[in-house]
Amino acid sequence: MAKRSYPLGKVYGLLEPGPVVWVATAHRGRANLMTMSWHTMMEFEPPLVGCVISGRNFSFEALRATRECTLNIPTAELAKQVVAVGNCSGRTVDKFTQFGLTPLPSSGIGAPRVAECYANLECRVADTRCVNRYNFFVLEVVKAWVDTSVREPETLHHRGNGVFFVAGETLRLRSAMK
Repeated sequence: MAKRSYPLGKVYGLLEPGPVVWVATAHRGRANLMTMSWHTMMEFEPPLVGCVISGRNFSFEALRATRECTLNIPTAELAKQVVAVGNCSGRTVDKFTQFGLTPLPSSGIGAPRVAECYANLECRVADTRCVNRYNFFVLEVVKAWVDTSVREPETLHHRGNGVFFVAGETLRLRSAMK
């Protein structure tokens, strides 16, 4: 097997952490969405999710101020909206209206859920110690919603530079973990 050196700037695509999500925030009377793929599970219970949001993003300001958001998991049917939401700023665009998405109230936080998504996670910021240095937030999921009619969700996964793949075949292997 021949291997060659690989550009460090492309390593992200090798370690893709999970499905692309929409981060929804609400601040100063405005709901907003951003597309995000830089996140990772950090703990099972309570569920903790670590994520990076650029300090230049409109959503960064809202999340820092309100300390709450939703993570909304779209499926492949929403791929065009996923990219479009990621390619504009909430400073100038009402993304829910612009892309035909429906905000739903959350049960315990002010940020909306996205009705068209297969799953929605209501989150509160649990730890900000790495925000100033790395723009890294630790979120605690305080409520989760899932569309039980979707048996095998075809989630989108970002590999970098506009390249995505769709989750495919499911393998069910015996696990000793409980």
